[in-house]
Amino acid sequence: MPETRPAPLSEASRQALIAVRDSAYAPYSRHPVGALLVAESGQHYLGCNVESANFKGLCAEAGAISAMIAQGEREIATLYVIGPGEHLCTPCGDCRQRIREFATSATVIVVLDGDGAPLRHYTMEQLLPDSFGPENLPPS
Repeated sequence: MPETRPAPLSEASRQALIAVRDSAYAPYSRHPVGALLVAESGQHYLGCNVESANFKGLCAEAGAISAMIAQGEREIATLYVIGPGEHLCTPCGDCRQRIREFATSATVIVVLDGDGAPLRHYTMEQLLPDSFGPENLPPS
């Protein structure tokens, strides 16, 4: 299978991603995260993490996926994730499974540094190998 390459991130999209990350509500972890999801249609959906005092928050990726679903879309083409620094800010385990639900073999997950420069990109198989998905369940 040929290597999947991420779509280039425009300057406007990079700025929107930084802005949504900076809007995150992360008073407990102090680790704001933003996500920009490009659906199969080309439409963009943003999300940021939202923490709560009981430590059960909403991840940025989950917010972006929820926005996509609310608009009637079901396939992720590319997902960009940005944290606050120079380190990799990869999706958590719960989000990897959420992404898997709406990913295809061509979906690319791109992790950016705090300034929006790509650090690394993944296919779904690389991010969550041997995963369990909808096709593993009996037909309804």
